[in-house]
Amino acid sequence: MFLVDSHCHLDGLDYKNLHRSLDDVLAKAAAREVKFILAVATTLPGYKAMTQHIGDRHNVAYSCGVHPLNQQEAYDFAELSHLASDARVVAMGETGLDYHYQPETKMRQQASFREHIRAGRQLNKPVIVHTREAREDTLAILREEQAVQCGGVLHCFTEDRAMASALLDMGFYISFSGMVTFRNAEALRDVARFIPLDRMLVETDSPYLAPVPYRGKENQPAYTRDVADFLSALKGVDIETFARVTTQNFSQLFRIPLSRLGGE
Repeated sequence: MFLVDSHCHLDGLDYKNLHRSLDDVLAKAAAREVKFILAVATTLPGYKAMTQHIGDRHNVAYSCGVHPLNQQEAYDFAELSHLASDARVVAMGETGLDYHYQPETKMRQQASFREHIRAGRQLNKPVIVHTREAREDTLAILREEQAVQCGGVLHCFTEDRAMASALLDMGFYISFSGMVTFRNAEALRDVARFIPLDRMLVETDSPYLAPVPYRGKENQPAYTRDVADFLSALKGVDIETFARVTTQNFSQLFRIPLSRLGGE
């Protein structure tokens, strides 16, 4: 049995106090059957620094993108496409829309989101989508830019069943983080019960959103197992089945052979 952390900011972990090194982080994850990690970028300089820090590893893949909350300054769309063409990059993002914190950058966020999808279609790489208080615009842009052609995932899902249905209709996957374990997250758990297992991913979004019983502490890839254990019980399947199906989902979406993820 093995699991994949489908969304982690490896460059944001506390390497001074909590972890001796990146190898330490990966070893802690592997000890809990988390055998592969997708390291997600939020700026282009951050992507460059992250790949330089992590390097080429058999158990880590990269995304390349600019987060919707990092749109205060313009960036070069051509550079985004160029960096994302690297064979180590398996996804565009994270991208999307966040009107909660920065509604003043709405137009720039939308333009950036469209460029990520266009690059994803050109490079045949799926998009990792973040959305907050931007439900209708997120769905509209995904449809207008034909994101169904490259596919994608709405990560750290916090939306309702109607949005989940719309995304499923587009062929998208839905990823759940430690938020699903929070005491006040019953509405989110209801959506998780609704999502078919073969369209579900699991993530930590480390270093954020540590699941119960670690809530309030820094998150890390090893805690993917806690999210997976919780979701497997919620879905009424054993952890081995949950791990097998969600890992197959990850393999299919990001076009990574199961053999590289730790499978047969």
